[in-house]
Amino acid sequence: MAIEANQIVSIEYEVRDGEKIVDSNIGGTPLVFMFGKGQIIPGLEKGIVDMSIGEKGEVLVKAEDAYGQYNAEAKQEVPKDQFAGIDLEVGMSLYGQGEDGGTVQVVVEEIGDENVIIDFNHPLAGKDLSFIVSINNIREASAEEAMTGIPAEMKQGDESCGTHEASGCGC
Repeated sequence: MAIEANQIVSIEYEVRDGEKIVDSNIGGTPLVFMFGKGQIIPGLEKGIVDMSIGEKGEVLVKAEDAYGQYNAEAKQEVPKDQFAGIDLEVGMSLYGQGEDGGTVQVVVEEIGDENVIIDFNHPLAGKDLSFIVSINNIREASAEEAMTGIPAEMKQGDESCGTHEASGCGC
């Protein structure tokens, strides 16, 4: 039986870039999301649509269905003083606010005397990913969840809150 739009799905996963594990919640708090709302990467959502509760499988997700292709022009040179109080290191991820008010992740690519070059590409952009996924639960959304798009398990202040800020995989 296929998972349907607006159902609440709970999964455990491990994601790899080649042989390297880049994120996992196995044995931890499951990732809970509303199916069909773009809350996980499109390729993973397509890959689990025909899975059932208790089923485990491998889902291969091409870069274009994950975090997109790498864009060499998605870099910006920023004055170093904008990072006052931050001990910058090449390769570190920083989070800021984008023009639309949403959170933006950037990676420090180069540190100069006066400027810093940051990369706006997602750290997994341009990479094909392999997910090992277990479906823990599938349930109908409540009226409130259907209206807000937010599963009850993800509400702020809930002790079982599974707020999951993956290492950038956005699963």
